[in-house]
Amino acid sequence: MTKVALVTGAGQGIGESIALRLVKDGFAVAIVDYNGDSAKAVAQRINEAGGKAIAVTADVSNRDQVFAAVEAAKQQLGGFDVIVNNAGIAPSTPIEEITPEIVDKVYNINLKGVIWGIQAAVKAFKELGHGGKIINACSQAGHIGNPELAVYSSSKFAVRGLTQTAARDLAPLGITVNGFCPGIVKTPMWDEIDRQISEAAGKPKGYGTEQFAKRITLGRLSEPEDVAACVSYLASPDSNYMTGQSLLIDGGMVFS
Repeated sequence: MTKVALVTGAGQGIGESIALRLVKDGFAVAIVDYNGDSAKAVAQRINEAGGKAIAVTADVSNRDQVFAAVEAAKQQLGGFDVIVNNAGIAPSTPIEEITPEIVDKVYNINLKGVIWGIQAAVKAFKELGHGGKIINACSQAGHIGNPELAVYSSSKFAVRGLTQTAARDLAPLGITVNGFCPGIVKTPMWDEIDRQISEAAGKPKGYGTEQFAKRITLGRLSEPEDVAACVSYLASPDSNYMTGQSLLIDGGMVFS
């Protein structure tokens, strides 16, 4: 029987690559994104290639929309086995420039979105009478504070702690909870971080990337597919005896 996964923020970047990899692994996938057109484009690409996918427009900061997205996946794809809480934002936030609006926006998406995803997945697993896998997007910035990214970094520390707590709470239900921690990935989100950091420093585009890239042991930026491979493992039976972990997939930026 085909297993079903839902990936948030799957309309582009890392989320899109995760969805494509899970389809390759044999999953039917719900493509969830705030941008409905992007979600539809990814789902269409999958279906035209012989896979099975649906597109769902949802704002992960809205609890009702997250629950509705999981229910749509369960009903339209015929089950529910894995959720990948991938959606996130990462604005540059020098300490003295942080505003209540920025904190609320980042935490509503990066943290609350993960909480709602966990809750919705647990509800679906219980209704279906089996356990499942919850996979949360953390970051190397959730292991070590990153300059100019105070709000993002702190939100990812929170996700890592949430992942550990949820793993303990949900183990009796046969549910594992793990995270993946990318470094600098070639995505539109990183392009925006680079732009903000470079402009704040009065430097040309690419300056921000250069500063962070110096910390990468393997000497190259990550491709989205590198991260997708890690998530593929966490979604597979090979990770059944793992829970509460946040795997670093950052090219050696942080050693644990």
